Formats: sequence, structure tokens, C-alpha cells
Amino acid sequence: MDASRSHAPRSVMGIVGLVLAIIAAATSFMPIVNNFSFFLALISAILSLVAVISCARGKKSGKGVAIAGLVVSIISIVVVLATQSMYSAAIDDAVNGPDVSGVSTQQGGDDPSKEDDGAGDASNTQNLAVGTSIDLESGLSVTVDAVDTSIVNYDGSALVGVQVTYVNNSDNSAEYNMYDWKGEDAQGAQENSTFFSDDGKELSSGSLAPGGTKTGFLYFKEGTVKALYFSSVLSDDASASWSLA
Repeated sequence: MDASRSHAPRSVMGIVGLVLAIIAAATSFMPIVNNFSFFLALISAILSLVAVISCARGKKSGKGVAIAGLVVSIISIVVVLATQSMYSAAIDDAVNGPDVSGVSTQQGGDDPSKEDDGAGDASNTQNLAVGTSIDLESGLSVTVDAVDTSIVNYDGSALVGVQVTYVNNSDNSAEYNMYDWKGEDAQGAQENSTFFSDDGKELSSGSLAPGGTKTGFLYFKEGTVKALYFSSVLSDDASASWSLA
């Protein structure tokens, strides 16, 4: 039996399976490319398994190579699935931005509606009252502080001014951007903020250091009844909205 095994031809499937497994392992962590790596590892696993069975029956030699190919191919499949899940989550975060983790109101004297109630229901982020803050999972806090409906632009058109504040409660830098915001009218039309010529307080774009605060104004056309905040400029859905009327 041992003599027959020693003279048995080496398993080509085992060798091919190991080579494919090594290629799959080397590319398993690369975005997009690892889609191909998954199928390569799957083919390798099948070839290696067949080679292991052939070697166990004494028809072929090279059982160690076949087992190595099978192990490496399985590891490659696991790495591909893990990295694709990680990349998918990263892309989702980049497109949709961080989720809202809490809602709170500012303290406001004797008015109970203005008392700080801490983190509220994070699922209720629409039609918030002016003075309400949202806390994002990234550590950024965003507040609509005040609304001014008495603003007149250079051309005589009426504007709605919205004062907003960003606070970075995280240990990393955070971004603020005027394009995080849109105004919505009573018919549901959403538009970006407009230019106000006589003001130097307009919110711009930039970064906040840990613990930093940025307050600025956004200006929307007359008739705007909601301020919409998007935690990512790529997102189509507002993370929160404040009622301005």
C-alpha cells in the first residue's frame, strides 16, 4: 500500500488548487478585485477537496499540498466576506453619514419645553422645535438656535435666516458645511440656501477640532417652513428637520 502511494502520480488538482488559493488569499482584501477572489477561492476549495479525497484513496500523492490548498482557500473565502462587509459599511457611512444617536433641547429658563432633557428618542428626528439639538454617532452635535423672518435681501426679496450651531464632542476633527442644509417650503420643494449680501455671519465650510464650536446663519427664500440637515452631502434623506413656522 505504501509502495503504491509512493509511486502514485502527484495530484495536479492539489497543485492547481494551492496556486489558486494563494492568488485568492493575496487579493482577498482588495476592494472590487476580491469579488473575483471569492470565486477563485471557491474553485480552489473544490479542486483541493477532490485532490484530498483522491490522495486518501491512494490514487494520487501530494495530500499535504491538497490540504494546504483547501485550508488557504477557506481562509480566503472568510477574508473576502469579512472585508466586503467592512467596505460595505464604510461606503454606507460615507454616503448616508453617521446616524442620529440622541435628541435634546436646550435649557431655557422657566419654559418646560426648553429644559434639557438629555438624550431623547433618536428615532424622532423630524419636525423638531427650534432650540432642539441632535447628537450624531460621530460625536457631532447640531442645533437650530433661532429663526429670523424679518430679513430683506439687496433685491428686496424676503429671506428666512436660520442660526445653526455645530459642537464637536468627539476626539477627532469634524466637518461643517453649508451644503449640509436645505430649506423646504409648504409644498415640499427643497432648495439650498441662498446668498445674503449684507451679512458676514453666513455659515461656510470647514473643520472643527475636538471640543470646537461653530455658529453661523443660513438664508432661505421666503416661505421656507423647514430646515433640513443631512449628515452627508451625498445622502438623499435628511437626518433631521426643524419646523421654522
